[in-house]
Amino acid sequence: MSWGTELWDQFDNLEKHTQWGIDFLDRYAKFVKERSEIEQAYAKQLRNLVKKYCPKRATKDEEPRFTSWLAFYNILNELNDYAGQREVVAEDIGHKIYTEIMRYTYELKAERKSHLQEGRKAQQYLDMCLKQMDNSKRKFERECREAEKAQQTFERLDNDTNATKSDVEKAKQQLNLRTHMADESKNEYAAQLQNFNAEQHKHFYIVIPQVFKHLQEMDERRTTKLSECYKGFADAERKVIPIISKCLEGMVLAGKSVDERRDSQIVVDCFKSGFEPPGDHPFEDYSQHIYRTVSDGTISTPKQEVMRNDPKMTVGKAKGKLWLFGKKPKWSLRMGPALEDFSHLPPEQRRKRLQQRIDELSRELQKENDQKEALNKMKDVYEKTPQMGDPSSLQPKIAETMINIEKLRLEIHKNETWLSEVENKVLQRSERRHSAETNHLVTQGRESPEGSYTEDATQEVRVQPQPHVHSEFDDEFDDDDPLPAIGHCKAIYPFDGNNEGTLTMKEGDVMYIIEEDKGDGWTRARKQNGDEGYVPTSYIDITLEKNSKGS
Repeated sequence: MSWGTELWDQFDNLEKHTQWGIDFLDRYAKFVKERSEIEQAYAKQLRNLVKKYCPKRATKDEEPRFTSWLAFYNILNELNDYAGQREVVAEDIGHKIYTEIMRYTYELKAERKSHLQEGRKAQQYLDMCLKQMDNSKRKFERECREAEKAQQTFERLDNDTNATKSDVEKAKQQLNLRTHMADESKNEYAAQLQNFNAEQHKHFYIVIPQVFKHLQEMDERRTTKLSECYKGFADAERKVIPIISKCLEGMVLAGKSVDERRDSQIVVDCFKSGFEPPGDHPFEDYSQHIYRTVSDGTISTPKQEVMRNDPKMTVGKAKGKLWLFGKKPKWSLRMGPALEDFSHLPPEQRRKRLQQRIDELSRELQKENDQKEALNKMKDVYEKTPQMGDPSSLQPKIAETMINIEKLRLEIHKNETWLSEVENKVLQRSERRHSAETNHLVTQGRESPEGSYTEDATQEVRVQPQPHVHSEFDDEFDDDDPLPAIGHCKAIYPFDGNNEGTLTMKEGDVMYIIEEDKGDGWTRARKQNGDEGYVPTSYIDITLEKNSKGS
């Protein structure tokens, strides 16, 4: 099958067909370009969507902790990767397919133009040969008619008796001239005819088949190129399928990672205050001064019982406790600035934050210790090999590290003290709550500040807590009994107590010991006015007594 042999006379139709093929290639290129733009726009919209719903975390406290939110965050990350794969598809389509098609279309147009010009030149040359042949043919025909007329004239004059001899000779010469010219025209026509037939055979059997063959090969290459582009288009999609599948698998795993029980526990950890539920309201009898006959339907409270209840204390306490589903505590409505000991937080939250700070300080302390060891090793190396460096140059850095270590130890000790106080308070509250639940059915007695009842009237007397900067809700849980004294001490030297958690003392001051030295060089003491804090063990003279009690 060849266009040169089968379509030898269809030059115009082949010209139209090849033009249609190039137009189709241009149309497909536009399709690829628009598809690439759609992929780019789709990827951009996906990235904008991910950016819109990604959390903007400013601090560590705002990081997502719920499994449902973490799963959604992972899904956003997978979707962002998916958008990246759509960008890869758009890039492959745009650069590898569209650019290649446009380049090939330009080359194809130039090649088609060259082949068509070659065919037109061959056709023009054949038309010229045909025209020359026609001219020689008409000339031969014309000369033959003139020779025939000259022969008729000669025969007429030769048969005419009245014609002169000169006329006959003249006619004969004219006949010979026309006959000679006719013979020359005949020979020229024969030569032109032979040349035209040869050129025509060459045109239809050699030149045009060659031109049509080139056009056929060009059109077949165009078709093959389209086939490759179609497959490349699909390969661009197929190449990203494994990564897209991983993105989808990641989304499925994110969905499976959601744990509703864990989220519920996180809610508890986030919002647990550590406070106890409010106790029962006492009955307040305002009819004690009304003199009337007590009947069976009258509620009466003995006067002694009423006198033992302080309305201001009990009602105020009760009202201050009722915030679980009603009035919120003051600290939740007007949160003040964060304090160093986190006393602005509820007990449970304060305990968590203190523990976190202790862990962070411990990590920093470990780093400083490692740095100190490294500096000491470097110093030893410098001392053994002085050419490597001056050991004294490391002394300022070692001193700075030692200062940092001491500061961190003091900070850890201070935070551990606060943590111990919070844990002791929480423990004491849980014990009192258990005692209150056990004695809940006892109807006579005095109400304690925590809502339980007791027969011991002396428990109404409370030591006022030491004055310090706490948040407004500290009055809700700072009414615990002070730690019992285990001895007393006398200050040998004065101490400033500038650091937080320490206690200022003068030489000769007598104080109660409420916590012994745990090996860190500090002893916890309480003054007569109730102020508590740590003092250097080496600055005091300690006397431990088994039966000593704090004021």
